[in-house]
Amino acid sequence: MFIPKKNIIVGRNPVVEALKQHLTIDKILVSKKASGEIVNEIKQLARANNVPVQYVPIEKINSLTNIQHQGIVAFKSAVRYFNLQHVIDFVVAKGETPLFLILDGVTDVRNIGAIARTAVCCGAQAIIIPDKGVGALNEDAVKTSAGALEQIHICRVNSLMIAVDELRLNGISVFASEMTATTKLYNLNLNIPCAIVMGSEEKGVYPALMKICENTFHIPMANNFESLNVSVATGMILYEAMKQRK
Repeated sequence: MFIPKKNIIVGRNPVVEALKQHLTIDKILVSKKASGEIVNEIKQLARANNVPVQYVPIEKINSLTNIQHQGIVAFKSAVRYFNLQHVIDFVVAKGETPLFLILDGVTDVRNIGAIARTAVCCGAQAIIIPDKGVGALNEDAVKTSAGALEQIHICRVNSLMIAVDELRLNGISVFASEMTATTKLYNLNLNIPCAIVMGSEEKGVYPALMKICENTFHIPMANNFESLNVSVATGMILYEAMKQRK
């Protein structure tokens, strides 16, 4: 089964041109056997454009297209990515109080779509994702979000740790949702400029990332149940933030 041509860029020169034109690309697949000056140029341009590169067996690329690919294919993104500092400056210039989300290890595109939908409804201005270890923001994600992924700033960063440092340098507090935290959600001050870190349902927030957050909190529950779905939990947190800010 081949991915429709509109969703991928096939071949070395087309990928180089796409990168030079700064087209929004989710990731580039490079055959482990691919070599040459143009392959090195693709790697350099990808790094400059903050586009992740994955090295895969040639069979993987063969399964994606029947076009002559020369060991290189790139996946077009269904959304536009923004620079984090530019978004911070834009939100502050509008006179708004930043309310951002940070997704750490959330891989299910349906969850990401649902999170984006709630984020837009509750007034969050941006979602920050890492360039690796997160679900692809493809057409399925956009569809699940009912178009919300096209109405909110998506910031893709090389490192969530560095992103947290950047947020804090801009006066934005970073809080992490954690089941064993002592602070209850409704006792957390969400009126201040803040970003909320949401981890995967399986592993939670990366420990090193949790460590550099200003505070952790949990969502109180009536019954002793293991956990909430990450998109549902995010909705509850964002609604609490909206309620406090109203």
